[in-house]
Amino acid sequence: MCAMEKSKNRKQQCYISVPSQIINSLSSSSLQSLLLSPKKTTKSSSLKHLKNPRFWFLFLFLFGFLGMLRMYNFEPLVPFSTNPCEISHGFLNLDKNSETHLRLSGKSEKIDGDLGRGEEKISQQESLTKNRFLNSDSNSKTHLRVVDKSEKTGGNLGRVEEKSVFWEQPDGLGYRPCLDFGKQYRKWSGEIMKDRRKYLMVVVAGGMNQQRNQIVDAVVIARILGAALVVPILQVNVIWGDESEFSDIFDLDHFKSVLAKDVRIVSSLPSTHLMSRPVEEKRTPLHVSPEWIRARYLRRLRRDGVLLLRGLDSRLSKDLPSDLQKLRCKVAFHALKFAPQILQLGNMLTERMRSKGPYLALHLRLEKDVWVRTGCLPGLSQEYDEIINNERKLRPELLTSRSNMTYHDRKLAGLCPLNAVDVMRLLKALGAPKDARIFWAGGNPFGGKEALLPLSREFPHLYNKEDLALPGELEPFAKKASVLAAIDYIVSENSDVFMPSHGGNMGHAIQGHRAYSGHRKTITPNKRQMVTHFLNPSLPEQEFNRIILDLHKDSLGQPELRTSKAGRDVTKYPIPECMCNSTNMHT
Repeated sequence: MCAMEKSKNRKQQCYISVPSQIINSLSSSSLQSLLLSPKKTTKSSSLKHLKNPRFWFLFLFLFGFLGMLRMYNFEPLVPFSTNPCEISHGFLNLDKNSETHLRLSGKSEKIDGDLGRGEEKISQQESLTKNRFLNSDSNSKTHLRVVDKSEKTGGNLGRVEEKSVFWEQPDGLGYRPCLDFGKQYRKWSGEIMKDRRKYLMVVVAGGMNQQRNQIVDAVVIARILGAALVVPILQVNVIWGDESEFSDIFDLDHFKSVLAKDVRIVSSLPSTHLMSRPVEEKRTPLHVSPEWIRARYLRRLRRDGVLLLRGLDSRLSKDLPSDLQKLRCKVAFHALKFAPQILQLGNMLTERMRSKGPYLALHLRLEKDVWVRTGCLPGLSQEYDEIINNERKLRPELLTSRSNMTYHDRKLAGLCPLNAVDVMRLLKALGAPKDARIFWAGGNPFGGKEALLPLSREFPHLYNKEDLALPGELEPFAKKASVLAAIDYIVSENSDVFMPSHGGNMGHAIQGHRAYSGHRKTITPNKRQMVTHFLNPSLPEQEFNRIILDLHKDSLGQPELRTSKAGRDVTKYPIPECMCNSTNMHT
């Protein structure tokens, strides 16, 4: 404690108070040395230290110790941070020669990411938050993704890691949507809009994706006949008991608006036609042409005013004139937009999947009815295989085709769905990182969670819509299988990489949708050629991976011409009728 006396002509004096215990512990000589310390050190005392061998020994020891620390890249003169876990801002100052990618998702203002993937969360109010899923907030998100490509050799700047090659997208070759209808098509559109005599009614059946395909063809048939289309009737699904109507799944106003210049869409028959008995056609052959449709239906439609068609699945030819192919694309990719409440929830689940980086979507076909219909076995155990075999014997009509083939022959022909073991091995061979976030779409797998164990053990970040949804979010759609399928469709279509385990309506629809929106990566398993390697236990893993990669190098969603093979659906292969680039302009 210091006491100060102040006056104009006096010098300031300071008194030091020391506890008595310290005074008593000091010897008189020590106390005297404190009070009467010399003001200067004489030159002779300094030289005396230099002549002491202990001084030189200590000097050499310290010099060697500091040199050793420098050899191991330890900077002894730089002080330690007061917070050892603090992340320096210098990690974001990457080398000027390195290639840096910034990925911005602009629905928000909060910058977040994952440190394990080279992403640092920065918020104005908090430095770092860790959540399983980030709740979507329209006013609070913007993703800043920094990936330094100079780190490919395995080194990293603290926590910046190279983005896996698995997430790289195929070259779209500049293809973009190109729906330029011909002059004659546009001219006829005016005449169709004026017609009030002919009406087409359709009843579509099956699951949501099957119904979707039939709605596309119904619009095209209405255009061929020059008739107004009554909003399609969705037949009650026998398997799931779903009673959803068109407007429960799709945005009806949007559907009408987008097709306003192509086909007149009405919600119901006008009063002038209510008493008319529609001509019903139940036996439309497969893959009929526009000429066949006009010759078969046009005269009766003009006479009776109303035509009712059922079971349109695959009835219309896949090879149509260019303008009708464009109309197919317009319906599939523009007009058939999901209802707002479905779209909102699907996009919300998408954001939760993407909150920590890119994700893969799988469409798994592991349901009991799939194994029965395909004539294949799940491979879980002998008990499960027997259940499927017995079900197939009791209901042989469920077997879709090629009833004379054995299960082994079907598998070798690539006709069986991939089970969880097959999917796991395929993803590993294609380079999917172990920490990849995976969304799986589809019904409950036969065998329950046990059927998914081989996949979830290798890739622990495996989620479906039930895992992502908050309590109560899916409850309004509990008994609406078509709506739940639509949610699966949205999250899968929005993914960075998509892969179906088996062909089918949903896989084909999403493949075409992803191609139309920029050829985003879509893996098409080459089951027929890879199955023999899957069945070869002596094949080393490295060689197996090399073979599988080579088999799929051209099956990753690259642009592919529909016309390269007859009978291809334009909604799966939209080039060349619905997409064009600078070297391939279609009008």
